[in-house]
Amino acid sequence: MTIFTPISRRALLAASAAGLAAPIFTRTGSARAQERTAAMRLRFAFADQDFTATLEDNASARELFSMLPLDLTIGDYSTNEKIAYLPRKLTGQGSGRFDGEAAGDLCYYAPWGNLALFHGPYRWSSGLIRLGRLDHGARPLLVRGEHRLRVETLS
Repeated sequence: MTIFTPISRRALLAASAAGLAAPIFTRTGSARAQERTAAMRLRFAFADQDFTATLEDNASARELFSMLPLDLTIGDYSTNEKIAYLPRKLTGQGSGRFDGEAAGDLCYYAPWGNLALFHGPYRWSSGLIRLGRLDHGARPLLVRGEHRLRVETLS
């Protein structure tokens, strides 16, 4: 035998409101995150190259974004990346292992205080923090040599 207990209108309304509020909060939070990510876009220019990147939402990327615009020097390092030293070190808060390493990644190497823009395969190493990705691939990074680099917000 099943016994049903009556539920008050107030309890029913409260339960209903709680069920509706969660999806609304999730959409609002997601929309806010998308707006912030959309606002964290960079423009890079060196030699005759002009390209963009979208930053991830992490403490190091936000700190880089707050430093812009920057005039740096970019040069080749090893066979798979270009590097540019920042005027000061970024926070390493929230850093840690990541996967899916690929050409086109924009990273920060905390021990040296430099940006690392990868144009070839690489593997994560301790101290490397992914800041974002180049929007249209790594081809602009194939220009060899040392050049003046302008980094600014994309408006």
